[in-house]
Amino acid sequence: MSCHRQPLRGILNFMKIVIANDHGAVELKKRIAEWLAREGHSVTNLGVDVEERVDYPDQAEKAVQEFQKGGYDLGIVLCGTGIGISIAANKHKGIRCALIHDSFTALMAKQHNNANFLALGGRVSYQEPPETLLKVFLDAEFEGGRHSQRVAKLDALL
Repeated sequence: MSCHRQPLRGILNFMKIVIANDHGAVELKKRIAEWLAREGHSVTNLGVDVEERVDYPDQAEKAVQEFQKGGYDLGIVLCGTGIGISIAANKHKGIRCALIHDSFTALMAKQHNNANFLALGGRVSYQEPPETLLKVFLDAEFEGGRHSQRVAKLDALL
């Protein structure tokens, strides 16, 4: 029975993801994008692939504009720490970008905040592999209930 469920689960969990980064997260972006593709997700890469300076607000804006065209399930933005690019992404109406650090923050970002963007830092030393954090987030479900009202209040801001 479980052998029939696994392929179906993979099909149902397919996501279309937009990803962007600045010069501080080139290697992390490549690593994450390759992992997501191996997991069967579609990844639109709007980030840079060289370490020449680019500004993280511009990269966040590119990702948000693409995401807001529709058809995407998630945005991932990356800079040196994840802080600046998450702030920039959250300046846009309808974006709930969570800066995740571990499995717990990844889980809460989905279950309680229904984040539609994630931020990570290319210069951060994570205790868990970033792929683990993404897997926790992607496998989680929004709990709704009392959290729905809070998320609605977030979306009403700006």
